[in-house]
Order: sequence, then structure tokens, then C-alpha cells
Amino acid sequence: MLVDSHCHLDFPEFDGRLPELRAAMAVNGVTHALCISTTIAGFSKVRALAEQHDNFWCSVGVHPDTEGAEEVTQAELVALASAEKVAAIGETGLDYFRLKGDLEWQRERFRRHIRAAREVGKPLVIHTRAAPEDTLRLMREEGAAEVGGVMHCFTESLEVARAAIDMGFFISFSGIVTFKNAAALKEVARALPLDRILVETDSPYLAPVPHRGKLNQPALVKHVAEEVARLRGDSFENICCATSKNFFRLFRLTPSGVMQIR
Repeated sequence: MLVDSHCHLDFPEFDGRLPELRAAMAVNGVTHALCISTTIAGFSKVRALAEQHDNFWCSVGVHPDTEGAEEVTQAELVALASAEKVAAIGETGLDYFRLKGDLEWQRERFRRHIRAAREVGKPLVIHTRAAPEDTLRLMREEGAAEVGGVMHCFTESLEVARAAIDMGFFISFSGIVTFKNAAALKEVARALPLDRILVETDSPYLAPVPHRGKLNQPALVKHVAEEVARLRGDSFENICCATSKNFFRLFRLTPSGVMQIR
């Protein structure tokens, strides 16, 4: 069993290709996936993917760098997140890499997502890029530790990872950990406790070696798991087992597709 904890199967790159993607998952032992929301306008498509397939779940949220996107209130997030196949709030967080200037709107959006997660009692899927201090600060100020979650596609320092883990969060590695120039991230993957690690594709982006530069898909998460195993001197099978167990524990899910009541 292997789980892709973060993918975007609703994106246009995958239109008409779902049977092919699911077949490739089966061949490569990828049994489950979490389909991530980035806009409210696109949420219905993400939710439909989860509702039509027992081994898919979804999240609801507005990506931090989607400037000008339809904003969503805390109450609206709570209502949308109450559906059975919605496992998390997000993708949310802060991104100071792509956008510059006054980003207070981004911080306020992040705060609303954290508050909604606390209200509905579901974990957060957090994106942070070039904003580690503010991300951790807002997480602390808004009580993100109450629900926990995952720092997805992690590229920050070991210090940031440990601070997030101290708040009950998991750290998810994407194909970036397979890149030759990701020496610092490889050290993070070696150092973290195994019971706090997830793996993901972030597909259609960030295809892992040996597929770098190509269209990514959930089946390729096995290469991420293989690299994490190599870095830690562990077996591929143990990494698959541990990261899958971590996924179901974090999102309070069962492999049958049922969400456990908190």
C-alpha cells in the first residue's frame, strides 16, 4: 500500500485521463490519493472525484498565491468541509516567492482557513514558500495545533520541520527530494521521525527522478518513497507501510474510504 497524499487530478492536464491514471496507480501499488482543492470555483470537480471513487478523498480551500480568486468565508469553508469525503482544509498557507508587496490579504486568507479547520475539526494542508517565520507564527497565533495537518511539498529547514511537528503536523516530501540539487532537503528526510513523514506527488507538477521534467501523476509517488527509503537506509516496503499508516492516522480515515468520527 502506498498513498499519494497530495495531487491535483482536477487540473486540465488530466482531463479525460482518469482511467489511465487509476490503472497506473494500481500497477505501481498506489492504493489511495488525496485530491487537493486550490479554488472554490474548482471545488465541485475535486469533490466529485472523491465521491465517485472509494480510494480518493479531497480537501477544500483557496491556494495562497491565487491572487484575485474568489474569497471564501470561514462559515462557507466549514459548510463545504462538512461533507464526508472532505478530509482536510486547504491547500492554504503563505507564499512570498511568487507574489510581492502587501500580502496582508494572503495572511488573512490563511487565518480564515485555520479558524475553519478548528471549527470543523479537520486537519490543514499547508503550503509555505519563502515565508517560514510568518507561516509558523500564524499557525501558533490561530491555534493550528488544535487540529494538526501536513506541511505539504516541504522544502524548508529541519528547524522549521521540527517546529511544525511540535504543533502536531506531519511533513510531506514530494519529487523534489529526488533532485540532485536538493541536498539540504535530503538531510531533512533523513533526520525526521518516521512516524511524521508523508509522501506525495503534487501532480501534475514536480515529477520525480527518473521522470523529472515530464507530467507527474500519482503512480510516480513510488519514486519519492524509494528515495526516502534510500536516504534513511530503510526498506521501500517499510516506508510504504509507515507513510500510509501516517496518512490514515492524520486524516482519521480508513482504507475502505470511511472517515472515522473524532
